[in-house]
Amino acid sequence: MNTISDSAKERTILDYTRPLTYSAMMEYIDLFSERYKEMSVSFIGDSILGRSIPVITLGSSDAEKGVLYVGAHHGMEWITSVVLLRFVNEFLEYLKAGRQMYGLSMDYLSRTRSISVIPMLNPDGVDLQISGIPSDCPIAERLIKMNGGNDFSKWQANIRGVDLNHNYSTGFQEYKSLERELGIMGGASGKYSGEYPESEPETGALCNYLRFNDRIKMVLTLHTQGEEIFCGDGSAPGSMKIGRMIERMCGYKLSSPEGSAMYGGLTDWYVHDIRKPAFTLECGKGENPLPLSDYFKIYAGLRELLFSAPVMI
Repeated sequence: MNTISDSAKERTILDYTRPLTYSAMMEYIDLFSERYKEMSVSFIGDSILGRSIPVITLGSSDAEKGVLYVGAHHGMEWITSVVLLRFVNEFLEYLKAGRQMYGLSMDYLSRTRSISVIPMLNPDGVDLQISGIPSDCPIAERLIKMNGGNDFSKWQANIRGVDLNHNYSTGFQEYKSLERELGIMGGASGKYSGEYPESEPETGALCNYLRFNDRIKMVLTLHTQGEEIFCGDGSAPGSMKIGRMIERMCGYKLSSPEGSAMYGGLTDWYVHDIRKPAFTLECGKGENPLPLSDYFKIYAGLRELLFSAPVMI
């Protein structure tokens, strides 16, 4: 297994030169925990294969207002996890240095807001997309059948073949009709919504985390690709105003999703059920999976937003 080299560990802002598997992500998080006392790490629950899903908390645990950033709903979109780890690293390093970012005092931001970061909601799907089927996998034949072959480079779903971003309750029944039209009758590499909303431990854990965490006032979910912003039906108070601010800040286009993207996603559920603003950011351009070499360009485009979103609420 690849590990972070000693020379890389000495860098204040880490670079990312290898695919971000679950174990690699946890190694980076452990390094940040050793380096920075200003962050905390807990877990919202476990994936199907028992991988604990970390949430990193920056800023004040007593803050009345906070935001949540979520990466890697989809296996082949793990570049969003890299972007979020880069943000965590910079936030903590610049806080330690007493810097201002985009006119914001990092000390003030840390004292008055909390920022929760779930870099990788779908660790099983990410590892399958990067590494393929492990040699001791008991469901290897089923995975190959769901995928239609041994090439998992386009894998989106969790290890059970459920697309996590269609596993939320809002629009779930409407999506089921579309699913049948698409010929999707069960587990697949993507687009299968599951037997019922929150059937998967990953989505269930995230929904419960949000239901019982009132300090979170807004959610940003990172996907790839298209450089677009979706805000559900825009009905949550302040959604459209904030959406236009995000549009100006990162240069992405505020759009309405089409086709299967209209149903069963986290943004739609959060706006509909929790009644607070949420936004899906389709990061970067190209063909999924985007190459790791694109991560810094994506991060540079989102950097101001990630630092500034906590004061938009």
